[in-house]
Amino acid sequence: MFTRAGIALASLIALLGVASCGSNDNPKLLNLAASNDGPDEFSVLPTKPLQTPPSYRDLPVPTPGGTNITDSNPSSDAIIALGGKPGGGSAGSAALMNYALRYGVEANIRQTLYKEDLDWRKANDGRLLERLFNINVYFKAYNTMSLDQYRELERWRAAGRKTPAAPPNPNIE
Repeated sequence: MFTRAGIALASLIALLGVASCGSNDNPKLLNLAASNDGPDEFSVLPTKPLQTPPSYRDLPVPTPGGTNITDSNPSSDAIIALGGKPGGGSAGSAALMNYALRYGVEANIRQTLYKEDLDWRKANDGRLLERLFNINVYFKAYNTMSLDQYRELERWRAAGRKTPAAPPNPNIE
């Protein structure tokens, strides 16, 4: 009654129809160039509470576009929260900087890393159908470089090291 070609064609049409009904609700987390002009949630900072200054003479002169005493300064706030002094370094931070720079600094490190990453992703760009249908293979490309945190945790525990803040493995029942 039906030919094999007719059945194959009807099956293909049904398969495409079912596949087109699906939706991709996953956010495009790796799309760093957003195409919409929506609000930037990181540009809104809460202001500090209003306080009466110790002396009104110490208030800065108001300037259009200038800073205000109640304006947030996340960098300075983080330094203060960690016990440092904003705007100034300490002997510890100088020692840390010298230690970090002990092997020198490569001036064009960003360009070098960008080129190496691009070369790696081109060499690991997925199979033919993944490229054809533009499937993201980012995590698969870097899978060999990822750290298995639970295996590393077990390695440290086997070596006798304490790991009190380590969460339990969710994959073990």
